[in-house]
Amino acid sequence: MKKFAVVLAGCGVYDGAEIHEATLAMLAIKETGGDYQCFAPDVMQHHVVNHLTGAEMPEKRNVLVEAARIARGNIKPLSLFHEKDFDALLFPGGFGAAKNLSTVAFQGANASVNPEVEAAIKAMHKARKPIGAMCISPTFVTKVLGDVNVTIGTDEDTIQVIEAFGGTHVETEHGDVVYDAEHLVFTTPCYMLDAQITDIWDGAYNIVDAMMKEMNDEGE
Repeated sequence: MKKFAVVLAGCGVYDGAEIHEATLAMLAIKETGGDYQCFAPDVMQHHVVNHLTGAEMPEKRNVLVEAARIARGNIKPLSLFHEKDFDALLFPGGFGAAKNLSTVAFQGANASVNPEVEAAIKAMHKARKPIGAMCISPTFVTKVLGDVNVTIGTDEDTIQVIEAFGGTHVETEHGDVVYDAEHLVFTTPCYMLDAQITDIWDGAYNIVDAMMKEMNDEGE
């Protein structure tokens, strides 16, 4: 049974992990015969957004504590991640990926990446194990790895950030997966495009299925 490390950025599209993407990715892993363990960095999230009004709220929340809501409490701090224990690494999207796992939302091409996130990506890349990124997450994967083929859909501003990081962007539509065979990186656009939840399921299933097929082919 192939095991995925799923890294969450909090809970909620505007300041954390995108819940549909995260949940459907976990479902896709189970549907394709795999298993998963959720992780999140034990850090304070950049800010808290009222998901009803879109307004910033005067409070503080922890990324790991908030991500535990999605994981039903079964989550570990990203500091405990070890690449030898997993076959694949997967990042759902949401603004938290660009605010808490990286600073792409605020600094664009000058963004930095959370050190634990960067370490996990580099460790899996060195071990030649698949890395998946959904929605906005391909931006910081590109920041870490450089010359990699990825997709975030069609958003021109984000494409420019990816290219500034040294990556090559491939325009895609719902359910499409871009596979960089050299780096074993898989990406799909999800809510970077105007989407319904059925579109997210297509993307989540297809990226996990593609990663599974790569792992199974490698094992033959």
